[in-house]
Amino acid sequence: MASLNPQSQPTSSPARSAAGSRTWVRPLAASLLTVALGCAAGAAAADDSLPKLANKTPLRVGFAQTESNNPWRLAETKSFKDVAAKCGWHLVLTDANGSNSKQVSDIQNMIAQHVDLLVFPPREEKPLAPIVLQAKKAGIPVILVDRDVDQSVAKAGRDYITFIGSDFIDQGHRAADWLVKTTGGKAKIIELEGTTGASAANDRKKGFDDVIAKNPGMQIIASQSGDFARDTGRKVMETLLQAHPDVTAVYAHNDEMALGAIAAIKAAGKQPGKDIVVVTIDGTKGGMDAIAAGELGASVQSSPFFGALACDVAQRYAKGETIPTWVKVSDRFYDKSNVQANMQYGY
Repeated sequence: MASLNPQSQPTSSPARSAAGSRTWVRPLAASLLTVALGCAAGAAAADDSLPKLANKTPLRVGFAQTESNNPWRLAETKSFKDVAAKCGWHLVLTDANGSNSKQVSDIQNMIAQHVDLLVFPPREEKPLAPIVLQAKKAGIPVILVDRDVDQSVAKAGRDYITFIGSDFIDQGHRAADWLVKTTGGKAKIIELEGTTGASAANDRKKGFDDVIAKNPGMQIIASQSGDFARDTGRKVMETLLQAHPDVTAVYAHNDEMALGAIAAIKAAGKQPGKDIVVVTIDGTKGGMDAIAAGELGASVQSSPFFGALACDVAQRYAKGETIPTWVKVSDRFYDKSNVQANMQYGY
């Protein structure tokens, strides 16, 4: 979430439990509360030039998905499909199949169709920023979910309504804090990065790396993109294992790459969870199962359930209410101490 105004965040900070992990309220409830309160201390009033949204039903809403090759994206898309009828939306759905250019083309087609509202997760920050300006010029309001765009090109509250999503830097912090504590502050780490240029990858890397840099016994010995994909993560991990047989820990930017890394670790004759500790971000059912099995150490949840929240934001905006420039989603944290009790939140 590059260059987001920190004043758009909620002013209260989450409490820490005795174990050191953060205690969050339910993600949807917390975010709805954020909107309901209007983030009084930091909400940015919408610029007068922002396109208006008709307070009507049905509302034609374009949802331009980045890809559908993993459980996280499937859960995100399902959340919009599930809420459409309840929200009075006629959903126009596309899938970019992992292509920036196709996502841009998909959104341009929706603009040409004169949809009432655009909602989408930008696959990468820079390539998708200009399309936000195109939508604004066409008089179509935009809500960004999950990932943000380059704020130097398109700015929340001025060019689009808001960004709804997690604090990716904080997710990286939490993963690193857990790893430092678990390893006693000594580890040689391979980092599997997400899609190059994606705000989630940029910020999860920054959050993690900043904490590791403050711990001299922790060393990132290799860092490479696995494109948020399980098989790519596996292949990258296989190569890096050969180059760095002394690795003792892996930080993956999402569960899918972590599961790929676990497969590569097993194939190399090592035991994940013992020979090599693995920490990740997402909270998918597969990741939670791996924690329960002792192969994955921990996963910071990154909620994909944006449908109901996007509906609430859109309805409030249509009524003329002020929307904060960042509707922050609070995320749980899973490790062996609590994973069994939280299995219902996996997806």
